[in-house]
Amino acid sequence: MGCLPPRKQGDLGELSAIEWLGTQGYGVWIPIGHSPDCDLIATDRERLLRVQVKTTTFQRRNRWVVAVCPRGGNRSWNGIVKRFSATRCDWLFVLVRNGRRWFIPAKAVEGGANLHLGGPKYSEFEIDPGRPLPSPESR
Repeated sequence: MGCLPPRKQGDLGELSAIEWLGTQGYGVWIPIGHSPDCDLIATDRERLLRVQVKTTTFQRRNRWVVAVCPRGGNRSWNGIVKRFSATRCDWLFVLVRNGRRWFIPAKAVEGGANLHLGGPKYSEFEIDPGRPLPSPESR
């Protein structure tokens, strides 16, 4: 199976997050410009919430592997990759290839590079499924 271009896959993840947040009663804003720390701003009418959105199509041992540290151009001047941190966002929204989704409080995220979703850990944060990510063949 081929891959969607990363930016397109990320856009679909953000659209899925906007749809879910909106149906849950959140107001949603999209920041202007690229931010390595949050992709969306949501409000629950009491406070503003910074939401980082991630997507994955990669599975290993029946778990979805989600890279939560920035890759490529989002490195600091000394070349060190920024690890995921609850100081830079409040929630992590994840969409995987088959449409499963999670909305995880940033403080609950353990580890800084990858998450493994689909097992008991983080299961309490799984939300209703959305649309699956399209395969390149279906476009």
